[in-house]
Amino acid sequence: MYKDVNNHIHTTYSFSPYTPAQAVRKAKEAGLACAGIVDHDTIAGAPEFLAEGQRLGLPVTVGFEMRVYHAHTPIGRRRTNHPDQEDISYLTFHAVPRQCFDAVTAFLAPVRKAREERNRAMCTHLGLDYQRDVLPLSMFDKGGSVTERHILFAKAGGDYAGLNRLKAGFTDYIPAGRGECPDIEAAVAFARETGVIAAYPYLGDVTNSVTGDKKPQAFEDGYLEELFGILHALGIRAISYMPSRNTRDQLLRVRALCGQYGMTQICGEDINSPGQPFICEALRDPMFDNLRDMAWALIERERAQP
Repeated sequence: MYKDVNNHIHTTYSFSPYTPAQAVRKAKEAGLACAGIVDHDTIAGAPEFLAEGQRLGLPVTVGFEMRVYHAHTPIGRRRTNHPDQEDISYLTFHAVPRQCFDAVTAFLAPVRKAREERNRAMCTHLGLDYQRDVLPLSMFDKGGSVTERHILFAKAGGDYAGLNRLKAGFTDYIPAGRGECPDIEAAVAFARETGVIAAYPYLGDVTNSVTGDKKPQAFEDGYLEELFGILHALGIRAISYMPSRNTRDQLLRVRALCGQYGMTQICGEDINSPGQPFICEALRDPMFDNLRDMAWALIERERAQP
């Protein structure tokens, strides 16, 4: 019997067809043994996710995802895991203690404010009314974030396939500024101060996009060994990845580097559209037993907090 896990579920508090409670129910129905939430730039959906997990008896873990600035570091302006911009990277933050939710909200408040200003500018470029066309698609009034996907979803008339096509060829993207993307050192320091695990989500060079929203493009693979050394020097001690997204050779290389640098490995399949399977069959390979073990370790880490 498989013990499937997924630590990268988005909800309506960032972009997804599922409320936090619905996401837990979908995870339970799919047969996940445990599940994790990582909404963009917000932790506001976590209490509902936790409550529904408790009600259904499904162990859950909570976190968030955000972008950080790294052009001033040895990474420089090379492309990492962000398809649209070379000077920023995504980081995920896992096992957020419940008593730190307010601190996370305060840390992300200026990020959300700066992002809203850029969102309005992109809507103008696309001929959309931010207040009328985009905000009603979000949970912004309850602390949620508004992402580029919300904007493109509005432009696509509420069609998810159209959203993915637009995202793959997005030409009206306005680069995120420093207010929206804290320095990577500040983000890592915040994680350390609050007992949160900061992880770098490995993307890897894309040929055929599994999710249909990324064009063929080179990312970290050309300098991966150097990148791991830089991330470790910056204080990042975890790597997250999606087994269905990469080739076996890519993942063997990542896992070897994780071993070399003592990096924790965290898995999760990006859930943000209807019809996506919550179960990742690729994760059932015995080589990924450590990823299932780590999902439970995240849950136990949260439970151990006072």
